[in-house]
Amino acid sequence: MAVGFTLVLVNEPKEARDADVSAIAALDEPTRRRLYDHVVRQPGPVGRDEAAAALGLARQTAAFHLDRLADESLLDVVYERRSGRAGPGAGRPAKLYRRSAKQIAVTLPDRRYELAGRLLAQAVEESAATGEAVQPVLRRKAEELGTHLGAAGGAVLLDVLERYGFEPGHEEGALVLGNCPFHALARDHTETVCDMNLHLLRGVLHGLGELGYTAVLAPAPGRCCVRLEPAA
Repeated sequence: MAVGFTLVLVNEPKEARDADVSAIAALDEPTRRRLYDHVVRQPGPVGRDEAAAALGLARQTAAFHLDRLADESLLDVVYERRSGRAGPGAGRPAKLYRRSAKQIAVTLPDRRYELAGRLLAQAVEESAATGEAVQPVLRRKAEELGTHLGAAGGAVLLDVLERYGFEPGHEEGALVLGNCPFHALARDHTETVCDMNLHLLRGVLHGLGELGYTAVLAPAPGRCCVRLEPAA
């Protein structure tokens, strides 16, 4: 049985990365960081009064920073009645905060290890289920994903390459890729990861309907192993 893609986890436009940077920057404020650390250590949601008392802050200060953390999607807001009663006279639900399920990662240069990990895991699982060798499954999965990325949202080639961290540049009619989003994996498992990357980018070209370039392996120091050459 084929394993499907969880595309929402790899479709990360520049705006999403900028939001991650903003969220991390929000934690640079010492009081806000202390509040965040306090909330995530608690077994349940935390109210403003509880957080203020625990850290020796004014309630207004705690509320301001907790709301800022919620605005950055670092905390989720929930409403619960702490009285244990329901119905008329039970009072208004309290505004509480808990750790968000959002995962934040910012790497410079841009790396996409989760994308590679998911492709590799899907290939291993489908290979085990069907008996097909892992390498051809990985090539197919990578090309399918690349096709989806290229076809999504009416993008153009340079935009897609920039979005996924390849840092494209022009060189004698070709597009060279100044960054490998899978750098550490490609360094340690060169043949497997570069082959996956090649088929991912072939899929991108196919999804875009881009006939002006063809993806080829062209390893060079300090660059991605794939180069987009002018089509013959």
